[in-house]
Amino acid sequence: MDNLLPKKVWATAALWFLGALYGVPVLWFLLSSFKPAGELFSYPLTIFPKQPTISGFTEAWTSFDFSRYFGNTLIVALSATLITIVTSATCGYALAKYTNWWLRAFTLCILATTMLPGEVILSPLFLIVRDLGLYNSLGGVVAPSVITATGTFMFRQFFLSVPRDLLDAARIDGSGELSTFVRIMLPLSRPIIMTLAIMSFQWRWNDYIWPLVILNDPKEFTLQIGVASIVGAENVNWSVLLGASVLSMIPLVVIYLIFQKYVMNADLNAGLKD
Repeated sequence: MDNLLPKKVWATAALWFLGALYGVPVLWFLLSSFKPAGELFSYPLTIFPKQPTISGFTEAWTSFDFSRYFGNTLIVALSATLITIVTSATCGYALAKYTNWWLRAFTLCILATTMLPGEVILSPLFLIVRDLGLYNSLGGVVAPSVITATGTFMFRQFFLSVPRDLLDAARIDGSGELSTFVRIMLPLSRPIIMTLAIMSFQWRWNDYIWPLVILNDPKEFTLQIGVASIVGAENVNWSVLLGASVLSMIPLVVIYLIFQKYVMNADLNAGLKD
């Protein structure tokens, strides 16, 4: 026991160091958003604001169409997350519980797409979305997230770990494939659903390149494009930029705080007897 104590102390100290290493810049960023513009670059630099103000937040909300950008981004993130979960879950279930040889080959093809950088498929993706008539619309931003290789792989690996006896018992009781999937498999996969929901919402909320490519009308801009528009060619209003950046982070923090408790191990043996 005495030998383990120094190891625990060093491990705890290392975790505190890493927490400070990542936490101090974030804390500085948050506190700087409450500083007036003239205090941001005053010397010597200070972490805490001497004259706290929320003018950066109010000006960020009123100086440009922040509420419209916020609403557009929320629509894109929520709809894309819902579609991603539904399609990834159904595809992952089919790839996990059916053993046709072509399904295994299809699984390898899906996994191979994760090796391609997003920039490689950006041009053909743009042509497809344009030909579908979705250019310059929020639907065009959502369309590429209809299904993702990462989400499909997550559900497939989870469903592979579900005991086959559970499915056989459901089929003996007369449950159909759709009923088995909805009433048994989806409730079991709640941790994966919550994890993918957090990841997908974060991806779509922070996405910048694809909305910038597919959107041309300022009324359809997402929040990240709107925040980037604050940066001028010759000068930058740092107080407004910091305020807008902090406001754009709030939904991500709220989503994580609400759903992180659901990201836990599932009881795969529920309903089975030894």
